[in-house]
Amino acid sequence: MITIYHNPRCSKSREALTIVEEFAHARKEPLNVVDYQKTPLNLDQLRQLQRQLDVAASDMIRTNEEEYAALNLAMADDDGLLNALAKHPRLLQRPVVAYRDRAVIARPPEQLPAWLESR
Repeated sequence: MITIYHNPRCSKSREALTIVEEFAHARKEPLNVVDYQKTPLNLDQLRQLQRQLDVAASDMIRTNEEEYAALNLAMADDDGLLNALAKHPRLLQRPVVAYRDRAVIARPPEQLPAWLESR
């Protein structure tokens, strides 16, 4: 199964969704589209996603969002950042695509076809 953590208001996320939909359809792979702002990830799901991404939690955070500054997250550790993501899903980098136990922050979306093929 392919999962995309998606924000429908984001043009890059919409581009990535189109690419993932085409890939999933061509290979008859099930696709799970998660609007992470309507269905926020809990702390366990965020930890799993971090493992799949194989990145520091700081790489999962959108530092240009108001909440980042308001919550003073610049010096937060991984636990603090993941807790902030659980409470403020808007902070999650987007889009994120998970496939076969790995994940990628799909920016730019043009990298997705090669990444999906390499799985």
